[in-house]
Amino acid sequence: MASVSLRGNPVNTIGDLPAVGSSCPNFTLTGTDLADFALQDLAGQRVVLNIFPSVDTPTCATSVRKFNEAASSLDNTTVVCISADLPFALARFCGAEGLDKVKSASTFRSDFGNTMGLTFVDGPLTGLLSRAVVVLDEAGHVLHTELVAEIASEPNYEAALAVL
Repeated sequence: MASVSLRGNPVNTIGDLPAVGSSCPNFTLTGTDLADFALQDLAGQRVVLNIFPSVDTPTCATSVRKFNEAASSLDNTTVVCISADLPFALARFCGAEGLDKVKSASTFRSDFGNTMGLTFVDGPLTGLLSRAVVVLDEAGHVLHTELVAEIASEPNYEAALAVL
């Protein structure tokens, strides 16, 4: 279990992120087209997992925008923006913002949050995902992780992108 904070109040996740150097656990997510895809579908590409509670909050929306901007200059890299939001909300947000360089994905019918150790088990966001970034190489090995200590804070974009 990991502990982060929401406006200074401690909240806990169900587990811990996978360790740097380990293989990322397999997972399945649902895209904005309602089709499921799994980690193995991204094999051969570098992957940035931008994980957050909800795209309908300012910090989460900012992270999607910033990773969308960065994605346009990354070779052989897919940025997947992941939350428990329904695929319709993710599609609405990205469509309204013109964000077409990232792949948005929902956990609404998967155990991704538990598999990655990111589901909140207490506090007002129980059941949603903690803010985190996980970067994978082409074979699905973990190159970088960041569990953002304060949920309302942005991730360290530079550190995540530097490993690519």
